[in-house]
Amino acid sequence: MGLFSSDIKTMDDLFVHTLKDIYYAENQILKALPDMIEKASDTGLKQGLTSHLAETKNHVARLDQAFKLMGMKPEGVDCPAIDGILDEANEIAGEVDDKRVLDAALIAAGQAVEHYEMTRYGTLIAWAKQLGRADVASLLEQTLKEEKAADAKLTSLAERGINAKAA
Repeated sequence: MGLFSSDIKTMDDLFVHTLKDIYYAENQILKALPDMIEKASDTGLKQGLTSHLAETKNHVARLDQAFKLMGMKPEGVDCPAIDGILDEANEIAGEVDDKRVLDAALIAAGQAVEHYEMTRYGTLIAWAKQLGRADVASLLEQTLKEEKAADAKLTSLAERGINAKAA
């Protein structure tokens, strides 16, 4: 089903489609993070990515809970956006020999992922509230807060020295 598919007829259909999109995205991120952790050389970056791996597992669990609250089985739909972001990150990481530059590239890739997630969660929260699903909105708000914090941590790591070391 494409984003503007004829299967999406109502706001509820659009909400469920987008929920499935972020479910797929979170699961793809779960698969990608261990490789990013392995490639990182900066201790703080490794720790931050490892911490976010644990958080991402919780994000998937919250999405499982959201689907359950809605009486649905958790499932994803292909998300070309997150696939593209992760593919680009892998491609760039494969081309960088200098570990300090690689750390800066990993931060940039991580932030691209975080920004995608923040847009999706922000939209889903607004739609959940509009659809009278405060229970689901509350779960998604917890995740959005963590995504914003992860983005801020990446910015801090970059500004505190990783970018300067890479320059």
